[in-house]
Amino acid sequence: MTATMTTDTPKRPRFHLAFPVDDLTAARGFYGELLGCPEGRSTEDWVDFNLFGHQIVAHLAPEEVGEAAQNGVDGKAVPVRHFGVLMDWDDWDALHTKLTAQGTDYIIEPYVRFEGKPGEQGTFFIKDPAGNALEFKSFKNDEMVFAKSFE
Repeated sequence: MTATMTTDTPKRPRFHLAFPVDDLTAARGFYGELLGCPEGRSTEDWVDFNLFGHQIVAHLAPEEVGEAAQNGVDGKAVPVRHFGVLMDWDDWDALHTKLTAQGTDYIIEPYVRFEGKPGEQGTFFIKDPAGNALEFKSFKNDEMVFAKSFE
């Protein structure tokens, strides 16, 4: 994983996502230290992070933290409420290698979906300390991100 991966700023549009956490110190450890997301502005109640060029904001809202519903995809229980990023294949591979070496518990272990087909993609899911689900994925061919068929 390269040092510039989390600070590269894509051309607009970029997304902004605000989400609840029950502990800002734990959020800083997970997003800032484990994932390597640079921290932006903050107050006593929220912290901005640069998630691979996108602005995410952890808001202290313990009453909003809880388990998400699940949906079956490829025989796996995917959290319905989740967020994440589409990454370059080498960066995706480096991130899951780093997380595995750190002993990260996966909701869904890294694997390749639609192998050998147009929609071929690597994906994995993890949870932050507040239980928010994150998906990190990469397509072998970026032109297939919005393809209507996997055949």
